[in-house]
Amino acid sequence: MPEIIKTYRQTMTPSKFIGKRYTDEDRVNGGFGEKWGEWFQNGWFDQLEKQVSGNMKNICEDGDGNIGLMREIDGIFEYWIGYFMPESTTTPEGFQSMDFPKSELGVCWVYGKEEEVFMQEGHCGERLEGEGFKVLDTWCFERYTCPRFTTPDEKGNIILDVCFFVE
Repeated sequence: MPEIIKTYRQTMTPSKFIGKRYTDEDRVNGGFGEKWGEWFQNGWFDQLEKQVSGNMKNICEDGDGNIGLMREIDGIFEYWIGYFMPESTTTPEGFQSMDFPKSELGVCWVYGKEEEVFMQEGHCGERLEGEGFKVLDTWCFERYTCPRFTTPDEKGNIILDVCFFVE
């Protein structure tokens, strides 16, 4: 059973999210794992990283993590895979982008086995609200931060960051 082991506030500088948009129609076996596989197989993360020469950590602490950005708008669930990048970054052909103003984030660290830590946004939003954060009804995102997410601890557990925009 996953657990939220840490919550905190983080400031994100103005940025541009660059990635690719998916909807429920793109799910395979209920998730977007195959889309993530395409990203790694096609070198799309590497392509985006070359745009900024490792400059993403300036956006916020852990700003260089891969992002699964989510929202529901007009009854359509959107799931974007990509990166938050400096706002002046050029969007390469084949990708889409959106600008984000300077923002405050509420961050939860979800600790558990990899197959357990996903789809915990509801619990994370409730936890942040319970701790006095005002969660905005806009976007939330999964941030896959190395080595927290990529290197299991001695119990075989990892940490997935789940982030909400907050006031």
